[in-house]
Amino acid sequence: MDIKTLNKVNDYLWDIPQQGAMRVPGRIFATEDLISGMDEKVREQIMNVAALPGIQVASMAMPDAHWGYGFPIGGVAAFDPDEGGIISMGGVGFDISCGVRTMKTGMTRDEIMPGLSQLVDELYRRVPAGLGSEGLIRLSPPQIDEMLIGGAEWAVKKGYGVKEDLDYIEEHGRVSGADPSHVSDSAKKRQHREMGTLGSGNHYLEVQVVDEIYDEQAALAMGLRKNDVVISVHCGSRGLGHQIGTDYLKSLAGAARRFKLPIRDRELASAPINSPEGKQYFGAMSAGINCALANRQIITHLVREIVTDMYPQGRVTMLYDISHNTCKVETHTVAGRKKRLYVHRKGATRAFGPGMIDLPQEYRHVGQPVLIGGTMGTPSYILAGTEAGMTTAFGSACHGAGRAMSRTQAKKQWRGRDVIDSLAGQGILVRSHSYAGVAEEAPGAYKDVTAVVNAAHHARLAKKVVQVRPLACVKG
Repeated sequence: MDIKTLNKVNDYLWDIPQQGAMRVPGRIFATEDLISGMDEKVREQIMNVAALPGIQVASMAMPDAHWGYGFPIGGVAAFDPDEGGIISMGGVGFDISCGVRTMKTGMTRDEIMPGLSQLVDELYRRVPAGLGSEGLIRLSPPQIDEMLIGGAEWAVKKGYGVKEDLDYIEEHGRVSGADPSHVSDSAKKRQHREMGTLGSGNHYLEVQVVDEIYDEQAALAMGLRKNDVVISVHCGSRGLGHQIGTDYLKSLAGAARRFKLPIRDRELASAPINSPEGKQYFGAMSAGINCALANRQIITHLVREIVTDMYPQGRVTMLYDISHNTCKVETHTVAGRKKRLYVHRKGATRAFGPGMIDLPQEYRHVGQPVLIGGTMGTPSYILAGTEAGMTTAFGSACHGAGRAMSRTQAKKQWRGRDVIDSLAGQGILVRSHSYAGVAEEAPGAYKDVTAVVNAAHHARLAKKVVQVRPLACVKG
C-alpha cells in the first residue's frame, strides 16, 4: 500500500481521508512497515466499507489486515440500525465465528515433555481434522436446531464439558438472536457429522508453553506463569458456517438491489439491519456463532479426556474463548452518546477493556483476554483489552499474523514434508492429514506475528500479557 495516500496520526495509526462516496474516514492501526506490505486492495476495501450506509466513526483495519472477501481480513466496522445501518455477509466471512480457545493444563513444560509425542499422537487420533473431517457425533435435524440455539451451553448440557467452562467464553457460550429456521437444510446437512472437528486450512490444535511474561498482574489474574503449558484450538463453524455465507450472499445481494444501497463491490452484499433479509441473515449468522462455540466446546471435552488419561496430575481448565468472524450487537459511545450498534469483525478479535460486566470476575480489572494465533513455527500471544481500544476501535484488536502470500504461492515455495522436518529440528512436533495443507500454512507464508502484536500493543488496542511458544501442533 502506498503510504503517501494516508495521513499519519502517529507511528501506529494512519487515516484514509474521507473522499468521494465515503461517509467516514478509513483508519489503519499499523506501522509503516506493516502498511507497506499490505496489498493496495486493502485500501480500496477499507474505502468501500466506509461508503456503506449507517457506518459509525471510521472503517477500520487491524495490524494484520490483508485482502479479503468484501471487507479486508482484519476489518472492523460498526453500523447504527437507526441511521439506516446495514449488515453485510462480507463483514463476517464464510467461516462464521472462527475463533481461538485457550485451555490451561495445570502442568509445566517439564511435566508434559516426557509424554509430548504420545500426547500429540492422541490429539491427532481422537480430534478429527482435515478437509471434510467428520466426528463420532451424529445429530438429527431437531438436535441440530437445539445446538444452533444453545451453543456451548447445549454442549455442556449434553455432557461435553462442565458448567464452569461457560464463564470463560464470549457471551457465556451462547449468543441470543439465533434462528435455525433461517439456516438452510443444506447447511444443516453439512454439519450433522462435523461437530467436534477441526477442519482444514489455518485451523489447528496446539500444545504451547508460556515463554515470556510482559504484564505480571494480568498474567496472575489469568492464572499464567512462565513454563506453564496451555493448549489452544483454532476453528469455527465448519461446513454450516460456509453454507450460510454462500446462501446469504445471494439473498443480501438481492436486498441491496431492492433497497438501492450504494454497494461499490458485489462482495459487500448487504441489507438494511431492520429489513427482512437483514433480520434473516442475523438469525442465521448468530446460529453459526453458536455452532462454532459448541464445536470448540466438544473439542475441549476431547482434549480434557486425553490429557486426564495421560497425566493424572493434569487439570484442564478454561482460560478464554473468543471469536474473530462475527457481527455482534454491542453498546458503544459515539460522539458522547451511547448507541446500540452492529459491530462487524472480519478477522478481528473482540478486545473489551477493564470493567466490562461480560468478563469473568477475575479478569474485569485487567481486561478481556485477547488470543492471537501465530503459526506452527512462531509464537502466539495472549493480550488484554484496554480502555483506549474501546474508544478508538469499538473494543477490537488483530486476530493473528495475517497471510503474507496466497496458499497457491505457498505451495509453490514449500513442500509439506520439508516444513514438518524443519519444525521437528526446532523441537516442534507436527501431525497433519495433508502435506499440501502444511505447505499452505508454512510459517514463511505469514507476516511477522510479533510485529503485528507489537503494533496492536503500541496502538493501545490491547496490551501484551504473555507470549506462548508451540511445542506440538495438529493440523488438518
